[in-house]
Amino acid sequence: MQTNYEVIIIGGSYSGLSAAMALGRSRRKILIIDSGKPCNRHTPHSHNFITNDGKTPADIAQRAKQEVLAYSTVNFVNDKVTNVIKTENSFSITTQNNVVCSAKRLLFATGITDIMPAIDNFEDCWGISAVHCPYCHGYEARDKKTGILGNGEAAYHYAGLLLQLTNDITIYTNGKAEFTEEQLEKFAKHNIPVIEDSIIKLKQSKGQAEALISRNGKAYPLEAVYHRAAFVQHTLLPQDLGCELDENGFLKTDPMQKTNIPGIYACGDCTTPMRSVATAVATGNKAGAVINSDLAFEVF
Repeated sequence: MQTNYEVIIIGGSYSGLSAAMALGRSRRKILIIDSGKPCNRHTPHSHNFITNDGKTPADIAQRAKQEVLAYSTVNFVNDKVTNVIKTENSFSITTQNNVVCSAKRLLFATGITDIMPAIDNFEDCWGISAVHCPYCHGYEARDKKTGILGNGEAAYHYAGLLLQLTNDITIYTNGKAEFTEEQLEKFAKHNIPVIEDSIIKLKQSKGQAEALISRNGKAYPLEAVYHRAAFVQHTLLPQDLGCELDENGFLKTDPMQKTNIPGIYACGDCTTPMRSVATAVATGNKAGAVINSDLAFEVF
């Protein structure tokens, strides 16, 4: 028997739970479906989110889930959506466990999947000492010997941000450097070396980076390394439904978190390069409010 909801949220981490709270407080009958694999599950501590600075990502998510489920119209299942069909006035959902349900509105809060560079042990350090965000991790890596694994504009941008946190920065381009003369002058001005060696390994101990190892066996000691990882959407379901991606590979939304497909919304890491708990919560809160407003005025 198919259960009908007003809203189904696919993805039950920070952005999905934030949207659920806004909807639950508006007494909307909603279902959150989550597979239990958030992208930051290996990160030991979360930072730059007021009231929860320094807590583990799992602790924040668990507390959020408890608060959201206090609202009687909110339902949560650990499952994975395998198929979505758009009908005339709703969306029909099928899960891995053969749950079939429908909703008037659909919210994707599904995040993204990072693609690690082809460097041994790098993934073991990801979110611990190999990180992507100076705002989330930079203070903890302050004054440490720091590497930037990157090239071009991405590496240049990191270098400018990190000078406030450490004066010991080296850029590892892992191949031929791709910088402008102006950028190279900035590096020289601030004593930031650029190393073009091919990197094949990250020497580490229990997630703590110790050195980058080049193909010719040279070791470059460091304690922290920044890298902007390539990524893919965690699920292709939005694209299967016709949702567009922007030029950077994120789900394209308008300022109200609406996709180009009527009735489908998106929030969190799948929509923005600003990957932080605070941003995920903010976009989820907005999405929840917008969905409730759209439902309200549909019958007003």
